[in-house]
Amino acid sequence: MAACPDVALAEYRAELDFLRDYPAEKLAEVIMHVGFSCTCCGRCCTRVFNGHVYLLTEDTRRLREFAPEMLMPAPGFPYSDPDGSFYVSGYCLRTKPNGDCVFLNEARCCTIYDQRFAICRIYPYMLHREPDLQGRVNWRQIGGLDEHGEYNTIIPAAEAEAVAADVIAYETAYLEQEILFHEALLEMFSAAGIRFVRRDHDRRLRNFLKNSSETVVYVGDDGALRPERVQASDYR
Repeated sequence: MAACPDVALAEYRAELDFLRDYPAEKLAEVIMHVGFSCTCCGRCCTRVFNGHVYLLTEDTRRLREFAPEMLMPAPGFPYSDPDGSFYVSGYCLRTKPNGDCVFLNEARCCTIYDQRFAICRIYPYMLHREPDLQGRVNWRQIGGLDEHGEYNTIIPAAEAEAVAADVIAYETAYLEQEILFHEALLEMFSAAGIRFVRRDHDRRLRNFLKNSSETVVYVGDDGALRPERVQASDYR
């Protein structure tokens, strides 16, 4: 459950401060130790392993240039207003009916590999602070461990350092995008005199997903909030 927007904004700002203090050389050591090697199995491009591909602002800008119809507001709208409009921090990539990436062909190859998105370039390495089974908050550094690819391959230090730099750059951009979105959201809510109430939002979201309805979602887009019309059927 997402926090109220002012609390979430403070958490994202703190997360960015933590990230700036995270040593890139430590992540490079993890990358060399894990030794992940992509086997081009395509499993990370399916709903089995990833619910959706979240797009950074630059990803969204590029996709608008060659396949704008594949853009949609990211799912899990965390906020709404009394008029029934929802709010989310960015866009995601549409999928095939079975949930696979629209750019994954029948041979399980990426048809836009040279233009693939930021998360596709760094996966499975990621940096999110979250509690473990004992409740201790630490960095999660690998996604989908042992679920795809090969491990224990030799990765040269220079390559690991380059990957670590890309991962940290991605996570930094993601947090900055969330911060811009929450700042714009709070400014809009303040100007309109809207007080966010979690219980009311949860009810609106349930009703939207339950009914075959259309609504407006305001999407964070480079510091602005862009209205988009969406169908409930796109999120079931």
